[in-house]
Amino acid sequence: MTKRRLSYEGVAVAVPVTVPYARYSTRTAHWFIGQAIEALVESSGVAKEQIDGLCLSSFSLAPDTAVGVTQHLGLSPRWLDHVPTGGASGVMCLRRAARAVQAGDADIVACVGADTNHVDSFRQTLGSFSNFARDASYPYGSGGPNSIFAFITANYMRTYGAKREDFGRICVDQRTNALGNPNAMFKKGLTLDEYMAARPISDPIHLFDCVMPCAGADAFLVMSEERARDLGLAHAVIRGAIERHNAYADDPVMVQGGWRMDRDDLYAQAGVQPAALDFVQTYDDYPVIVMMQFEDLGFCEKGEGPAFVQSHTMTFDGSFPNNTSGGQLSAGQAGAAGGFLGMVEAIRQLTGQAGQRAVPDAQLGLVAGFGMVTYDRCLCTGAVILGRPA
Repeated sequence: MTKRRLSYEGVAVAVPVTVPYARYSTRTAHWFIGQAIEALVESSGVAKEQIDGLCLSSFSLAPDTAVGVTQHLGLSPRWLDHVPTGGASGVMCLRRAARAVQAGDADIVACVGADTNHVDSFRQTLGSFSNFARDASYPYGSGGPNSIFAFITANYMRTYGAKREDFGRICVDQRTNALGNPNAMFKKGLTLDEYMAARPISDPIHLFDCVMPCAGADAFLVMSEERARDLGLAHAVIRGAIERHNAYADDPVMVQGGWRMDRDDLYAQAGVQPAALDFVQTYDDYPVIVMMQFEDLGFCEKGEGPAFVQSHTMTFDGSFPNNTSGGQLSAGQAGAAGGFLGMVEAIRQLTGQAGQRAVPDAQLGLVAGFGMVTYDRCLCTGAVILGRPA
């Protein structure tokens, strides 16, 4: 028996901030988190002492956790969470923070995703990321996500007939979007010919299929709508949200994600169908995963992803705006902040802060999260529909 879900009515999402990304940094994750908190305080006018909730995601914070950050930054929250779900953490932090606000456990929650990236930190992260993935791949000389997602991509291509050009359309349009994002790491346009000619990394993946690891942070505040109005903060509201872990475990190789299990619930919460959305922020560690989200979130049927991208323009001013900041493929992947990138971009789109990449008259958008790769799949998926307040 399905229980009736409490809506997210009355909760506001506001103050999207980004600590500028850097390819490498000798600063710690603590520093990037601190910079994000400072930016939230300065942008909102909310005193640090008024932030009484903290939800945090970071891979490079170890051996500390969120509680160590409170001591370092002089915070004293009455509600605290540490969400180690990587690319799904932005959606999941939002869900938890929203429920804390509704329950009265916190008035203003800072949600922060941040990581550093020094020369050796990425290797260290990979080495301790997942025992399952390490044991399955390291003995064969494969030490990172490129070969894992090459495996997933090749399987998808064999199963559904996708071509490299189809994935290239996603990457090229996202690069166009990134040119309007001052925080994006990539400042030069990308053509389909350049995408196709890029050097191979792990067949069938080539250079522009891969995200660039970097350092940085993204963050936002969650509070009641009443509080946001009192503070004069432009904000978005939550129309619906879902999450799922270890979905479709019987699939030999991942061809679908947990979004597919719960999408009907997501759209029922929001009272809309997929066609009503003005933009989508998909999680884009690799373009095959973007294509899966187009299918699993109901924009086309399973296996129709290649035809879908062939028939749409995915730029901010196109027929199907996707990853309007450029996404991780063109903005960079600042560790766990990659799970927050789509969230802060959606808030910007819905609060008039997207600048030259603004989707015309955007009223409703979807943000999807995806994280924690273990050899042949990822374990965590989530999605949220955000809208302008009534």
